[in-house]
Amino acid sequence: MPKSVFQTLRIGSVTLLILLMRVGPTFAIDTRHHGSDSPADAAIISSEYIFTSAPFKQCHASTIAETPKGLVAAWFGGTREKNPDVCIWVSRQVSDRWTAPVEVANGVQSPTLRYPTWNPVLFQPKGGPLLLFYKVGPSPPKWWGMLMKSADCGTTWSSPQKLPSGNIGPVKNKPVQLPDGTLVCPSSTEDHGWRLHLETSPDLGLTWSRSPPLNDGIKKGAIQPSILFHSDGSWQIVARDRRRKGFIWTASSVDGGKTWSQLKSTQLPNPSSGIDAVTLADGRQLLVYNHSRRLREDSDIGQSRSVLNVAVSSDGKHWQAALVLEDSPGEYSYPAV
Repeated sequence: MPKSVFQTLRIGSVTLLILLMRVGPTFAIDTRHHGSDSPADAAIISSEYIFTSAPFKQCHASTIAETPKGLVAAWFGGTREKNPDVCIWVSRQVSDRWTAPVEVANGVQSPTLRYPTWNPVLFQPKGGPLLLFYKVGPSPPKWWGMLMKSADCGTTWSSPQKLPSGNIGPVKNKPVQLPDGTLVCPSSTEDHGWRLHLETSPDLGLTWSRSPPLNDGIKKGAIQPSILFHSDGSWQIVARDRRRKGFIWTASSVDGGKTWSQLKSTQLPNPSSGIDAVTLADGRQLLVYNHSRRLREDSDIGQSRSVLNVAVSSDGKHWQAALVLEDSPGEYSYPAV
């Protein structure tokens, strides 16, 4: 049975909220466990399951948002990824307890046609309703973007609206909101290789524009970026590598995301697994990822996702190990922070 783990940690003076899904079968790669005096144990404020039983066999691609009335989490769940019965599920933290998972969206197109849903992304903008982006379609190269809104912090939701053609919204990781209210969504496509781009909306999802691809998708294949900000005004993206023995990609912009440098590899390994990152209030950059590599190109991906790490950087270039969140049999992947 799938389980969803929610953790609250203290990194210096900063509280970090992390949500991850444990999915599918387990794989033994390393059986080490933290001692009571480990940095992770010292940093953990709380760790709990959002659910321990659910009406679906597998779940994946978690997301979390903080609303005026508490935390809200979402994920996709069903028989297994890509199965038509995969739906979007939501749970809310009410009075320190998580509500039972509730289905809020599915891919039903007609009485005879149904597609799976994918990669929900929750975002709480300033002065607006809670947003829930997700995708519908037979596969990532063919999916399209959807958007729902909640005026009561995730209790009820509007009817799903399809995003304009060519836009899918944030592909996995949260948008960022600029001072003028514009949403900047880190996104990517998989129909012509793995290519990154940005999508922007000045009005909380009513109208959209999309940047050109930031990479060729073949020589440098990357998806699922996060956006970071630096004190000098520059922007940075970090992204998942297509290569199973690759490294986390990065690029920078000095003109507010209009143009970007070429992608280059960081020193952090990436076994073709989702990551997430955030700029902390004190200006440091924080990254959650699987610090591992696939032993072989054809090895099972679950084996490379059983260790989950936190790294911190003051400049986005030099990263320091902060915590090992998970290092035991199982798959801990697609973190949301």
